[in-house]
Amino acid sequence: MQPTALVSTFIQRCLGVDMSRKTAHRRNSVRIIGGSLRNSKLDFPELPGLRPTADRTRETLFNWIGNEVRGEYCLDLFAGSGALGMEAFSRGAEGVVFVEVNAAASAAILQNVERLKLCNAEINCIDVCQWIYQQKKPLRQFGLVFLDPPFTDNLISKVCRQLADSQLLKTPCRIYVESGIPLGTEEMPTGWSMLKSKQAGSVAYYLYIQE
Repeated sequence: MQPTALVSTFIQRCLGVDMSRKTAHRRNSVRIIGGSLRNSKLDFPELPGLRPTADRTRETLFNWIGNEVRGEYCLDLFAGSGALGMEAFSRGAEGVVFVEVNAAASAAILQNVERLKLCNAEINCIDVCQWIYQQKKPLRQFGLVFLDPPFTDNLISKVCRQLADSQLLKTPCRIYVESGIPLGTEEMPTGWSMLKSKQAGSVAYYLYIQE
């Protein structure tokens, strides 16, 4: 059985989502901007707080990361549209684990994964903090993490500290963080160093490394 089929079984069992039915949500889309899947369309539902990372920001991020994504396992937290994880696949990531609590958004990620025939994709429809807490003995560690929570939830510091205390991160691990406000050093775990930072309008985004 192909990995995408395994994901499909998982998500239908957990969500009760009938993947053959059209979602009642209005649809939006973004396109992958680089790599082997460049210009592929990603559909996602219109939901409050769901705002895919802008094209220019994604371009900057993957310029920062460079070839570090190739062959890496990536973790896309608060995945939303799944654009960051899909962009990683397009640029040679070995696999991506998506974590997204909204059922409609998770179902849309699955549909995009299946349409693009991506293997080694795992979709978890669950609260991010709960998912991290459950990973007592993770099957794998991640060398690249994308963290883009809803700006109004003020979860960045909490989730970063959960990650730092978990066994999920390789050494080294690069962590991308997107925020609606500038982040101070005191909000990040000890042992995380900032590699890059930039601001685009009201969005501040950062690349950290844990060594």
